Amino acid sequence: MSAIDTKLAELGITLPTPSAPVANYVSFVQSGTQLVISGQLPLGADGTVDARFKGKVGGDVTPEVAAEAARLAAINVLAQAQAAVGDLSRIVRIVRLGGFINVAPGFTAVAPVMNGASDLVVAVLGDAGRHARSTVGVAELPLGAAVEVEALIEVA
Repeated sequence: MSAIDTKLAELGITLPTPSAPVANYVSFVQSGTQLVISGQLPLGADGTVDARFKGKVGGDVTPEVAAEAARLAAINVLAQAQAAVGDLSRIVRIVRLGGFINVAPGFTAVAPVMNGASDLVVAVLGDAGRHARSTVGVAELPLGAAVEVEALIEVA
């Protein structure tokens, strides 16, 4: 078992089966040492977005629940990365995370919501999880999700 597998187990995380794309795109693309993971929603093990993770942050979804959704979306990013390269120990670094937060009008505290994803990748990968990041508030997301997370990862 790799150090990353051990860390996931310590955190009580089991990576789900990666979800299939819902439109005309692929879940990930690897070009050389760069791995791009398409935006991941906070899908549960059943492949759906739990009702708690649907809606507008700052409206019907609290920032704390949205941070949980971001954490789950980041878990799904790691599941896609594992599907792409076979072993998460091949991750050299999370280069960048991109976060899209489905916000109610006037809600601007998107950075703490995205910390749910950032904190997760650092907890799992240590220094290799420290990354650059963009976080933006948006009007809508697929399936009514509160959060979507994408990633650029360097792999060996």
